[in-house]
Amino acid sequence: MLLHLSTWLEVETYLTQSRGLIMPIGSTEQHGPTGLIGTDAICAEAIARGVGEATQALVAPTINVGMALHHTAFPGSISLRPSTLILVIREYLTSLARAGFTKFFFINGHGGNIATLKAAFAETYAALSDLNLVDADRVQCRLANWFMCGSVYQLAKELYGDQEGSHATPSEVALTQYLFPEAIKQASLSPDVASGQPIYGAIDFRSRYPDGRMGSNPALATPEQGQQFYELAVKELSSSYLAFLNQE
Repeated sequence: MLLHLSTWLEVETYLTQSRGLIMPIGSTEQHGPTGLIGTDAICAEAIARGVGEATQALVAPTINVGMALHHTAFPGSISLRPSTLILVIREYLTSLARAGFTKFFFINGHGGNIATLKAAFAETYAALSDLNLVDADRVQCRLANWFMCGSVYQLAKELYGDQEGSHATPSEVALTQYLFPEAIKQASLSPDVASGQPIYGAIDFRSRYPDGRMGSNPALATPEQGQQFYELAVKELSSSYLAFLNQE
């Protein structure tokens, strides 16, 4: 059940049965010569919808733009500042908490969102306590990074070894290939790919990682592998969501 394809009456009925909501969040940023700019949002949304179907949970609209300032020297990348994203998350959650939701399960597709999301959760708890909303003290947020699922990590290690890298990875590219086979991209990839460099500003990042990859070889990706990653992530995160929903 998708929030944006529901009526307020349907959401009101849902709230009599569950206070849980799945929140997909990703990013709009470069993913190397063959990775789609929307990769992180595409992956998070697809997996969130799969978890929603498996658990009969309501799924919120995807937050497509995240914290990706270090990628903005590459054309097409869009980013929010951490302070802006914190405010966006806080306003989303405050609106939804007013309606009666108390369990927010964020399925995240972008590593750069992690620190900001954790800060946003703390800001939200503080803001809600100041509003004296009914059940404000029961609001809980959980961060679930699909690419860090144990089963996903293990499969990526088996398939790609060290060539998985940490950005524009074959695992995430494979997942987008499975979801959008009509958008599979081809490009010549140098066997020499930078890795292990620090991350500072956008211009410095591009100088250190000139083609956008970070230790990865997305040429190894296939749609069939992407289906495997999708099924593993949906299964593991469905269990995690249900456990979170039943947790006091």
